[in-house]
Amino acid sequence: MSRRTTVLACFVFSTLLTLLTAAPAAAAPSSPSEWDYVALGDSYSSGVGASGQSGLCLRSPNGYPGLWDAANDPKSYRSAACSGATTDTLRATQLSALSSGTDLVTLTIGGNDVGFAPTIITCTLVSDAACAATVDIAIKALSDDIPGKLDATYRDIQRKAPNARIVVLGYPILFDETAPSCGFAGMSIPKRKSINKGAVELNRVIAERSRAAGATWADVTDEFAGHGICGASPWLHGLTVLPPTDSFHPTGNGYRYGYLPALTSALR
Repeated sequence: MSRRTTVLACFVFSTLLTLLTAAPAAAAPSSPSEWDYVALGDSYSSGVGASGQSGLCLRSPNGYPGLWDAANDPKSYRSAACSGATTDTLRATQLSALSSGTDLVTLTIGGNDVGFAPTIITCTLVSDAACAATVDIAIKALSDDIPGKLDATYRDIQRKAPNARIVVLGYPILFDETAPSCGFAGMSIPKRKSINKGAVELNRVIAERSRAAGATWADVTDEFAGHGICGASPWLHGLTVLPPTDSFHPTGNGYRYGYLPALTSALR
């Protein structure tokens, strides 16, 4: 070997050694079995609409957080999600479930802040035009008030769980818009389109604010496509008499085949 070749080889070896010792390899992501998982949010996170609901918050092990827990067996799992929760009540009553040791936080929030339930009830009872006007009022409130409320919520979650990955899940588009009939007390097609327009705008704002906060956004609209209320294979309850709280929430299939895959995909 020539002297020049020897010098070049020594230089390459020295450079590689410097890189290897100066920049240690990043630690591999921990397995979900090592995670401490906390679910926050409203009825779409507590599991309303699935079987097994209990307590004042109507939590069910068959909502998407419980299903993810059963499938992944994390080190710990706790649900603080509660039916009817708003951004204000989440910040006031649910954050105590978090700590610096929390690894994963999931949530749905924002629907009750814009009057999700009252808007749908109103649309059930009034004309197509009045329903459209009601949705437009909710969209106006959504643009004016909700971004700041979401920002404060994500900020408080990050403060209480600084080491956690935060996954914000959206809401499904509720209605199939093609079926001519929607059953007893069912929505007309114009009403369905108005409510779906509101859901699209709600998801847009939540996605924008969650990404701005550095959280992971998990859209569920693709998973629920073809499974809206009034469709041939719905994964959402329509107007329900017993129990009435199930109305316009996912069914067991909606959580298992809609929300759970969306969360699983977001965590990859």
